[in-house]
Amino acid sequence: MMEEQVILVNEKDEPIGLMPKMEAHEKAVLHRAFSVFIMNAKGETMLQQRAADKYHSPLLWTNTCCSHQRDGETNLEAGKRRLQEEMGFEVELKELFSFIYKAPFDNGLTEHELDHVMMGYYNEEPQINPEEVQDWKWMKPEAIKSDISNNPESYTEWFKIIFDKFYNYISKTDSE
Repeated sequence: MMEEQVILVNEKDEPIGLMPKMEAHEKAVLHRAFSVFIMNAKGETMLQQRAADKYHSPLLWTNTCCSHQRDGETNLEAGKRRLQEEMGFEVELKELFSFIYKAPFDNGLTEHELDHVMMGYYNEEPQINPEEVQDWKWMKPEAIKSDISNNPESYTEWFKIIFDKFYNYISKTDSE
């Protein structure tokens, strides 16, 4: 199987080429990515625990799903595809915002991504893909914020960055 390619972008999110995913993470090259947050009617966020055999950040908690867009795929198409592949369900997604971040890992790899953050709503149990996801749970955003503060080692590096922006976004939206 050919290694997955990521879309290299400049800071304006303009595509400038393709690169194998592992090479992009080894070289810390800016590339396009997305993060999906699923909420339920109780205002809880669905978190996933990454599978034990993931090549980085195994068994850490993170947002509902995240990955990289494929060449020619829109952000929303990519988010829906990956949500189905990892969590086993499909919902309508809405793009919230995008931003650039850089997060190095202990294994020498670095996430340097222009991340498109999306949100959707779902009230059922997911049908998780055990190759991707170890476990899942619903948590109130305030409880996530508190737990990240108390147990940062339990969460992926990118989730700690992205969740802070997501939390500020939903808090601002709730107060309007």
